[in-house]
Amino acid sequence: MITGIGVDVVHVRRLERWKIIPGLFERYFHPEELSTARARGDGEVLSLAARFAAKEAFGKALGTGLAGIVLKDIMVVNHHNGKPEIRVFGTALRAMGQAGAAKAHVSLTHERDNAIAMVILES
Repeated sequence: MITGIGVDVVHVRRLERWKIIPGLFERYFHPEELSTARARGDGEVLSLAARFAAKEAFGKALGTGLAGIVLKDIMVVNHHNGKPEIRVFGTALRAMGQAGAAKAHVSLTHERDNAIAMVILES
């Protein structure tokens, strides 16, 4: 059963500005997300924008937002075929359990200026 749906859009320029602030990416993204994005070269910021949109969409799907959730506790990875997956730890895992959700589904898309994510939580 679906327990929540969330969608979010992030303007890529926002992340381009964040990139020059020391430590900000490390505050919001799991180390694995950062290493994967950095390996994409010019696609780094676009990749991180999509992942940040997924984190925001996750909070909306919870119905509570991201208050009390450490953003690094939400990690978006890609399978070998490119399919994205959300993995949650610590504060995000507890929030998901409190919402009655056992599984999270995510879809990402991006093009030049915008990145969009949709998250569906399932019990």
